Amino acid sequence: MATAPERRRLTLAVVPSSVATRASPPSDRRPVRERWKRELASSITTASQLAAALDLTEDERRGADHAERAGLPLRITPHYFGLIDRSNPSCPIRMQCVPTAAEEREVVGDLPDPLGEIAHEVAPHLVSRYPDRALLLATDRCAVYCRFCTRSRMVGDGGGAVSLDSLAPAFAWLAANPAVRDVILSGGDPLAMSTDRIVRVVERLRSIPSIEVIRLATRVPVTLPSRVTSELTRALRPHHPLWVMTHFNHPRELAKPSLHALERLVDAGFPVMNQTVLLRGVNDDESILESLFRGLVRARVRPYYLLMADPVRGTGHLRTPLTRGIELIESLQGRLSGIAIPKLIVDTPGGFGKVPVGPDWVVARGPGVTRFRTPRGREVDYVDPPTCG
Repeated sequence: MATAPERRRLTLAVVPSSVATRASPPSDRRPVRERWKRELASSITTASQLAAALDLTEDERRGADHAERAGLPLRITPHYFGLIDRSNPSCPIRMQCVPTAAEEREVVGDLPDPLGEIAHEVAPHLVSRYPDRALLLATDRCAVYCRFCTRSRMVGDGGGAVSLDSLAPAFAWLAANPAVRDVILSGGDPLAMSTDRIVRVVERLRSIPSIEVIRLATRVPVTLPSRVTSELTRALRPHHPLWVMTHFNHPRELAKPSLHALERLVDAGFPVMNQTVLLRGVNDDESILESLFRGLVRARVRPYYLLMADPVRGTGHLRTPLTRGIELIESLQGRLSGIAIPKLIVDTPGGFGKVPVGPDWVVARGPGVTRFRTPRGREVDYVDPPTCG
């Protein structure tokens, strides 16, 4: 039987952060800037905690046990747990964060490193797959470990934030390769690090004259919105241009705390773009994606990519056929404005780059004339101008 302190910790781990904060006695109240750390420390991280908080199916119980023993680690913040429909195993939030036995199965095409990041590592913790940009993996920790994670081979498996000394070879490579103008700071989730650590990494990148843009790839606005504090935005604003790449997959994730986090980022001058992963049973539906993309635009966030899920080992149950992605984009064309429709992207296995795909709107091509099929079902000719001279 759990002791009283253990029962209290478990209670904090299974209620939304806003509820947990209201329920705290006056003697336990601390400055707002520390709330995200308390919430992160109260996350569900073990199979026994998850089983105590949620009536698990047998598949989920086996998945949680496997995750604790040998698989992708388990972590669910109080905020994200609070979005789960506890009575529905098919809840789209639950499917993204609660392990199932299906994670133990491999299917044809599964890869441990689908994007070839190990093969394209140019320095420790630095990946370069394009001539003008690079990916810096600054930590292996996330606020929530998503069950479809591209980097399930490495996240949660190291020492957390990488020291500046360990990143020194990566900084040296970037300084020696001025063709790289854009650095994506990722991991793990860079915003799961302390503010001081994030700032020191960003300052070091900013000291390299050839780097023009830094992108922060983060799911924290979704899973731990209390992390987006005024302290964080004030500390990072001097280092603009800083772009934030978020990762909302379902309209339920656009909860009030997350909307407040996005508002704080946008108001502080951070352009915010969103990359949605297409997931079977989670968001592979026109009305769900329409609601998500409209909600993001209202929050001043640009839907950037709709990504076909990477063929990570053990994620076949969450992936959809490419044809489904094409059908969804076709159904949204003309139904949503251009600013609300992301590109459908396949990040090709092996690390050979992202490829945009979509429906074929061209019916026929002739000399100087192209016939299009429009989203309204009409066929229309586009005539090229006469050749000059």
